[in-house]
Amino acid sequence: MNASFFWQRLHRFPILAWVGLLSVCLLLGSCSTVSSSNLEQQVLKIIRDNPEVILESVQAYQQNQQDSLKEQRQSFLNQIKENPQAIIADSPTQGASNGQIVLIEFSDFQCPFCSRAHGTVKQFMDRHQDQVTLVYKHLPLTKIHPEALPAARASWAAQQQGKFWEYQDSLFAQQKALGESLYLELAESLNLDLEQFNRDRNSDAALEAIQADVQLATGLGATGTPFFVMNGETFSGAVELSKMETVLAEVKQQLKS
Repeated sequence: MNASFFWQRLHRFPILAWVGLLSVCLLLGSCSTVSSSNLEQQVLKIIRDNPEVILESVQAYQQNQQDSLKEQRQSFLNQIKENPQAIIADSPTQGASNGQIVLIEFSDFQCPFCSRAHGTVKQFMDRHQDQVTLVYKHLPLTKIHPEALPAARASWAAQQQGKFWEYQDSLFAQQKALGESLYLELAESLNLDLEQFNRDRNSDAALEAIQADVQLATGLGATGTPFFVMNGETFSGAVELSKMETVLAEVKQQLKS
């Protein structure tokens, strides 16, 4: 292997590419005149002797990721302004029907910060339900919240019978009791058809709807919950009511200009 030639080409690859290249070479080492151990030593020596290659590769990869995220986010923000119904789709909504100001909430029923934000959102909507359309989107953090997805499925099933918001309120109110018995208990208390409820929450349609919300959140760069988008403004966490009021004022100003 020509080390100079390899180094000249290596800096053009993003970090994942050269890692993949090394892996493939090692896996296919038996088809090469260079043994896998020798090849690995040569590659590692090149990397040690040229640390700037790693830095440049990481920076290039990060920049590409940022550019891609920026494009996806801008596309979303343009769409929420021009055609909000396309973003809202079949998600549960409440508040104003004109869609001029849309507040999208990405949330997880087992997230303690989402529970705190839930109360704040209710206060905010009590004040501005004639001006703001609230849209709920699912973002279950399944790696750390084992009941997030089952709870999301149950709330989706309640939505099919017109009881999403009541079911949502109860899930957050009894967040520490999330589990199968609670999901059924809440369905009964809301007089839902239990056969339909169970069928809906275990359906592929429920999972597909939730996954669509997760994909949307990922495209926006949401890495945690709660995550909010109000027209073109994004913010996250268990924010204070004053923060939401400030964002609303900014959105109103933008609509005037």
